[in-house]
Amino acid sequence: MASPSAPPSMGLSTFFLLILSSFVCPSRSLHYDAIFSFGDSLSDTGNVRVAGLPYGMTFFRRPTGRCSNGRLVIDFIAEAVGLPLLPPSTAKGKNFRRGANFAYTAATALEFGFFDRRGLSGKLWVNSSLSSQVRSFEKMMPSLCSSTQVGEFGGNDYNTAIFASRSMAEVNSYVPKVMRAIKFGVQRLIGHGAIDIVVPGMLPIGCFPLYLTLYGSSNKNDYTDIGCLRNYNDFAAHHNSFLQRVIYGLQRKYSWTRIRYADYYSPTLRFASNPTKYGFTGGALKACCGAGGSGKYNVNLGKVCAKRGSSVCKDPSTYVSWDGSHLTETAYNLIADGWLRGPYAKPSIMQWS
Repeated sequence: MASPSAPPSMGLSTFFLLILSSFVCPSRSLHYDAIFSFGDSLSDTGNVRVAGLPYGMTFFRRPTGRCSNGRLVIDFIAEAVGLPLLPPSTAKGKNFRRGANFAYTAATALEFGFFDRRGLSGKLWVNSSLSSQVRSFEKMMPSLCSSTQVGEFGGNDYNTAIFASRSMAEVNSYVPKVMRAIKFGVQRLIGHGAIDIVVPGMLPIGCFPLYLTLYGSSNKNDYTDIGCLRNYNDFAAHHNSFLQRVIYGLQRKYSWTRIRYADYYSPTLRFASNPTKYGFTGGALKACCGAGGSGKYNVNLGKVCAKRGSSVCKDPSTYVSWDGSHLTETAYNLIADGWLRGPYAKPSIMQWS
């Protein structure tokens, strides 16, 4: 396996956890008063500014720190429940009573020390873990409401090892540790009064143009019938299965809460299986922004999106992949709708029970 220098905006395997909440001011009737989001580049709305245009070109008409051409799933969820788009938690002069986004591009679930002990700390682009994001949330809590009753908790954990050419056996050994971090985070949030928690799974990373470019194989058996790398999709499915068991156990233990698993894997796989059905006439396995016409997947690490020599497709809405490692606004919109109204979150976010 090659040892690529991955783009700094990498966020292939997601983790973010968001609280759709009335728990900040518990005297109010149950409705979504605020959203607090944690995670990596799939949910970062500006804590890390990774690149300029064409990032942000479709909706905002300017780069905002989002790793897409427009809005992310978290943005569509905020709009659907009548809340403003979440400001990044590092924004100056913002009122966070209606929500904040603590996500950092390239963040991990596990702490810096875990990677440092394995000789991987040099591969970390930022030092932001799930735990550190929750600590930032807890520091913010007193300013959110007169009540003190609020108040925790990866994704790039796997990429860090994969891009350092570590074996998949080693990467698999991280999964239980990542699950413990997620479980502890959810329990910490519940201890502060969180009622409504959404925990997304991983994307089918074997369908991502970057992975397909870096880890392509001459063995046709390494690919699924739709052209995705089988072993990477199997790994993502393993993570998701483990995560669902953890969530099921937490829901049983904390029966007064709503802890939802949100599925990134199934809808993205459907896009790849039948892209034209969803309007993706540009395809599902090619990047819109990057090295257009370079190789089979429009990916070249010497011409990554927004860098010199890169190009952008005419209509991002016809592509699933934005830059080879993140999705387009259109794809995120379809996934968000499946989380909000079903069938990709159970129960769906707009369903109370």
